[in-house]
Amino acid sequence: MKGFKFAGIHAGIKDNGKKDLGMIYSEKPAVAAALFTQNKVIAAPLIIGKEKIKSGLCQAVLVNSGNANCFTGQKGIEDAKICSKKLSHNLGITDDLVFVSSTGVIGATLPMDKFKTGIPEIAGLLSQNHVDDFANAILTTDTHSKIVKLSGEISDKKFSIMGIAKGSGMIRPDMATMLAYVCTDVKISAKDLKTALKSASEKSFNRISIDGDTSTNDTLLALANGTSMVGIYDVESKKNFQDILDQVCFELASMIVKDGEGATKFVKITVKGAKTKHDAFKACESIAHSNLVKTAIYGEDPNWGRITAAAGRSGADVDPEKMDLFFDGQALVLNGKWLGIEAEQKTALIMKKKEIMITLDLNLGQESDFFLFCDFSEDYVKINAEYRS
Repeated sequence: MKGFKFAGIHAGIKDNGKKDLGMIYSEKPAVAAALFTQNKVIAAPLIIGKEKIKSGLCQAVLVNSGNANCFTGQKGIEDAKICSKKLSHNLGITDDLVFVSSTGVIGATLPMDKFKTGIPEIAGLLSQNHVDDFANAILTTDTHSKIVKLSGEISDKKFSIMGIAKGSGMIRPDMATMLAYVCTDVKISAKDLKTALKSASEKSFNRISIDGDTSTNDTLLALANGTSMVGIYDVESKKNFQDILDQVCFELASMIVKDGEGATKFVKITVKGAKTKHDAFKACESIAHSNLVKTAIYGEDPNWGRITAAAGRSGADVDPEKMDLFFDGQALVLNGKWLGIEAEQKTALIMKKKEIMITLDLNLGQESDFFLFCDFSEDYVKINAEYRS
């Protein structure tokens, strides 16, 4: 990515020898915008990051995994500030241009000795070719890194957007995602970047669920350094940029769900025929968060009662006698009536697939919405039971 450099190292924050400290650096101050968790238990880096990002500029991002620096009181805030100042000193930039993030176990203070040696080391390893190192350094229970890069064209000039994310558990975004960083080489105002980011998030990260838990550290940060000289100013250029940003965010969000802790299935639930957009959203959300639905998906059981019941308790306006339910186009319920054993057997075969499309038609209106989610397996319980051990 032109104008951006990356690095990732093992600084010793994790005991398993895996990379645990990552960095993004823009060769010049970048226009910045961010979205943060709505959880009232908020991590220390976000407390200081929310204030810094108001300037609309950022040049360096430091991310550690293995420790969330959350519920650590004033010490956590001071530790985050120390990390920021140390990195600004090593890079020769002002502290207000440094953004810090953390992810990992809640309640433990940062091992500051690891940062005192790790920050100078990582600052000396920056390269355009070290994207993978950064992407791996920010992982926790993820099984693999998540990187998406796409290009677009405006007025015969090319621009690029690259997104890097982590997330596998504690996922029910209420603004953005676990940790996601978007780098682009366009010229854009901070206001327009924030607008585009919110729009993209609504159609991606705010439509995913793994376990129904909203993280304390959720951050979606975008940096635009303008090195492509492609300006995002008018209606057409904003639309072109938005289309590519939407794709990047949607692909990253899908990757997160597919890599859900212990997940074996990737599911898209679409609710259509709702009276209002809010009804469609609430019904989708209720189904995607339902543990009973998730376990039925894992067991490859076409338990249509769990899906319709989740919609019924969602608060959305529904009429059970008008509902239609489809799995990959195979009808299982029409006008509120089960279609019988043959339809269920066909649906059971569909549920053996790794990716499943479920559609619930409420037949009450014209509005629709969707959610992406995964199943619950024994491995999810095991991963989280052993998370701190």
